[in-house]
Amino acid sequence: MAGMGRILSRAGVTATCVALLVLLSGCGDDDERGMGDAPVLNRRGDDTPAEVFNFPDHFGNLATKCVGHGLRGYTTTHFADDDGYIPSANTKIVPDPDCR
Repeated sequence: MAGMGRILSRAGVTATCVALLVLLSGCGDDDERGMGDAPVLNRRGDDTPAEVFNFPDHFGNLATKCVGHGLRGYTTTHFADDDGYIPSANTKIVPDPDCR
């Protein structure tokens, strides 16, 4: 009887490890620019350039463009710091009647 409990215990540990491995496999550390973009249907996104406002060093630049009917998107950018860390961009979508 003790042997059966040990087998079930090993099976439970194995199943837990496999489930954990599957869950963590989706957590990549790929910070290369552009790799975090959302998929676009048929690879046809709006590739028109954004208007960019440059700020002094150590401040994120600001980019803006129409991102849909009546909507404007704003985003900031940062470059890698001395440790190689690239902070995520701040993004905001606001109503804009000039966007058609």
